[in-house]
Amino acid sequence: MKSYERFDGVINRTQTESEPWWPTPPHPGEAAPNVVVILLDDTGFSHFGCYGSDLATPNIDRLAAAGLRYTNFHVTPLCSPTRASLLTGRNHHTVGMRSISNFDSGYPHMRGHITNHATTVAEVLRDEGYATFAAGKWHLCAMENASAAGPYDQWPCQRGFDRFYGFLEGETDQFHPELVYDNHAVEPPATPEEGYHLSEDLVDHAIGFIHDTKSVRPDRPFFTYLAFGATHAPHQAPAPYLEKYRGRFDDGWDAARDNWFARQIETGLLPPDTELAPRNPGVEPWDFLPENQKRLAARLQEAFAAFLEHTDAQIGRFVDSLDQLGELDNTLLILLSDNGASQEGGPFGVMHEMKYFNFLVEMPDEAVERIDDIGGPHSHANYPWGWAQAGNTPFKWYKQNTHEGGVHVPLIVHWPERIVDAGALRDQFHHVDDIAPTIYETLGIEAPATYRGLEQIPLSGVPLAYTFDAAQADVPTNKHVQYFEMMGHRGIYADGWKAVTRHQPGVPFEDDDWELYHLTEDRSECHNLAAEMPDKVAGLIDLWWREAEEYGVLPLDDRTIELFFTRYRDHSPHPVDRHYSYFPPMSPLPAQVAPALGARGWDMVATIGRPEGAAGVLYASGTENSGLSLFVQDDRLVFDYNCFGDHHLVESEAAVPVGDSTVGVRFRRTGAGGEATLVIDGAPSGTVTVPFAMTIISSVGPSVGYDHGSPVSERYRGQFPFEGRLHRIDIDLLRGAGEADQAGADERAAMSRQ
Repeated sequence: MKSYERFDGVINRTQTESEPWWPTPPHPGEAAPNVVVILLDDTGFSHFGCYGSDLATPNIDRLAAAGLRYTNFHVTPLCSPTRASLLTGRNHHTVGMRSISNFDSGYPHMRGHITNHATTVAEVLRDEGYATFAAGKWHLCAMENASAAGPYDQWPCQRGFDRFYGFLEGETDQFHPELVYDNHAVEPPATPEEGYHLSEDLVDHAIGFIHDTKSVRPDRPFFTYLAFGATHAPHQAPAPYLEKYRGRFDDGWDAARDNWFARQIETGLLPPDTELAPRNPGVEPWDFLPENQKRLAARLQEAFAAFLEHTDAQIGRFVDSLDQLGELDNTLLILLSDNGASQEGGPFGVMHEMKYFNFLVEMPDEAVERIDDIGGPHSHANYPWGWAQAGNTPFKWYKQNTHEGGVHVPLIVHWPERIVDAGALRDQFHHVDDIAPTIYETLGIEAPATYRGLEQIPLSGVPLAYTFDAAQADVPTNKHVQYFEMMGHRGIYADGWKAVTRHQPGVPFEDDDWELYHLTEDRSECHNLAAEMPDKVAGLIDLWWREAEEYGVLPLDDRTIELFFTRYRDHSPHPVDRHYSYFPPMSPLPAQVAPALGARGWDMVATIGRPEGAAGVLYASGTENSGLSLFVQDDRLVFDYNCFGDHHLVESEAAVPVGDSTVGVRFRRTGAGGEATLVIDGAPSGTVTVPFAMTIISSVGPSVGYDHGSPVSERYRGQFPFEGRLHRIDIDLLRGAGEADQAGADERAAMSRQ
C-alpha cells in the first residue's frame, strides 16, 4: 500500500523477513530547562515590595533577590494585547489584537484572537517535546466563541496548551468564578464559606499538572503559563488578608507615593535624578478630601493590598512546589504585569465596578454605607485614580494610556542555573514582544517559518537573554525602537527618546498634541521638550507612522465600549431576527454569547411543566452585585432586577399553574429605566418599575434552569435549580425603540471617554 507516514524499516511478506522501525518523538534534550511565565493583571511598576512599595510581597521579593529585576521594561497598555504579544513575540496589532478580545472591529488588527499566522510559545514548545500547561486568565479568543458551542479553535488547548484550567473572559469573580477545565465549563470545587478563592484554585491545578507530567515522564520539561486574575478588579481576598491591612493606608496616596518613590531612588530602581510626576488631573491632594472619600479610598486600597499579598502567597506555594520537585534551579521563570495600574475605578473608586461601564459615578457617601463588604464576596470593587497613580509611581497616567504609567511595569527573571549575579538590576529598554524570542534563544530553537501549512509572521521582538550575564549588565540595549498605540493614544520610543500623545475621543488624530521626553534623563516624563525641539518631535512622529505601516496598526480607531455591543448576523450566537431559544440542561453562557438584555426592551418566555410545589430559577444572569433573575417560589412567579444591590422585585398576582404552562417577563424601556411585567400563559400578572436600566449588566453571563455563581436575588440561596421540567427558554430582543436605546448607549460610551 501507499505509505502516508514516514517508515525507515523494511517490510517484506513476513515479520521474520522484515525490519521494524519506531519514530523518535521530539525531545528538547536532557538539559533543557523548564519555562514558567507568571503574569499578574493591572499591577503597576511600584506595587511589589521589591519595586518600592510597602505592600507585602515576600515571595515575589524572594524571586527578585535570587534573580534579576528589570527597571525599564514595557508592555502594551491593555491586557489582551499584552498577552497576545507575550505569547507570540510579535506586536499586538500584527497578530489581530489591537485591543481586548471582546470585539472584532472588522479590520485585521482587531479580530479578537491571535491570528493563526502567529504561533504561540506553547505551540512551538509543544512541537519541541515540552509539556505545556496554562492556568488562569486567557482573554485571547473572541468572547462570542467562548461558550460550550465553540468553535474552540482559539481556546488554550487549541493554541498549544496540553491542559488548561481558568477563565476565558477578561475578569471574573474571585469567589464565584466562571471556570473552564480544558474544553468544558466546570463549577468551582468549593464555596467561599468553605474557604474557596480562585487564585488558590489556579495554583492547585498548575501544581497538579506539573506533578502529573513529572511523575510519569520526569525526562520531559514543561512550559507553564500562570496568569492570575489578580490584581484586576474585582479586588477580593480572604478575610484574614483584609483584616491585616485595616488602617494601613489612612495617610493616603500622597504619603504612599512619596515613600515608595524614595525607596525606588534609594534602591537604584530609578536614576537618582528622576522626579516624581505630578498628580494626574482628577487626583486631588489627600489632605483636602472629605472624610467619607478618604474612608472609602483607604478601604479600597486595603482590598487591593490584601489581594496582592494573597496572590504573592500562592506564587510562593507554586515556587516551593518546584523546589520540592528539584525543578526550580533549572527553570527559567519570568514574572511580569500585563499593564499599569487601572483607572477604571474612577475618581472615587467603586463598590460595583460595573457602574463604571454604565457611566454611573458611585459617590463616596453612598458607597461607605457598605464599606465592610469591600474585598469580600459582596463587592466588585476597584480603587480610585489616586491609588492607581501611586501604584504606577513615579509615572503619570494609567492602564489604557501610552504614557509610562500605562506601559512601564516590573519584570523579574529567575533562573538559578544561569543567573549568577543574583539580586542585580538591569536597565536596558525592552518590550513584551521580546519575551518569546528570549525563550526561543535560551532553548536554542527557532520559531517556525510555516506552521500547519500557514506562513508565519516574522518575530518583531528582540531577545533579552544577553542581559542574563553579569558581564553584560551595563551594555546598551539591543531594543532601539518600539511603537505604542491604544484607542488612539500613541507613543514611539527610539534610542532613549519618546514622543507620546494622549488622544481625546472626537479630536481629529492630526490635531493630537504630541509631547517629547528624553527618557534617558527623564524617566518619569516630567519635562516636555516638544516646544524646544519641534524637529525631533516631527521625526519621531514620522517614525511612528512608518512603524504603524509595518506592523499593521492602521487604521487608527479610538472606539472602545461601543464595540462591545452585539453585531447581529446569522451563523453566529446573535441571529439577525434577535430570537434566542435555549434547551436545558446546558452549560452557563459567557456574557457576550447571551442575549444583550441591557439598554433595550425584551420578552422572555419559559415553557415549563411544574409538579405541585416545584420551585427554582428559570433564567438568571449576573451576580449578587448586579443582574436579573426569573424564578418560581411559593407557587408564584418572581422577577428580581438587581441594579448594583438595589433589588426591584415583582411577584405574580396569580399562581403558577401545576402542569404545563408558559411563564415569563416583558421588559420595556421608559426613559432611563423600564418596566418589567410578569406574564403567565399570556396574561399579565404584576409589574415593577425599574428606575435605571443597566447597559452592561455584568461580566458574568446567564445560566438556564439554575443560578450559576453568586445568587442574583436575595430571595434564595445557592443555585436554586428549578425542580420541575424546563422545556425551553425563548428570548426576543425588541427592535425600534430598542435600536434607539442602543444608539443612546453608543453615544454615552463615547461621552464617557472625553
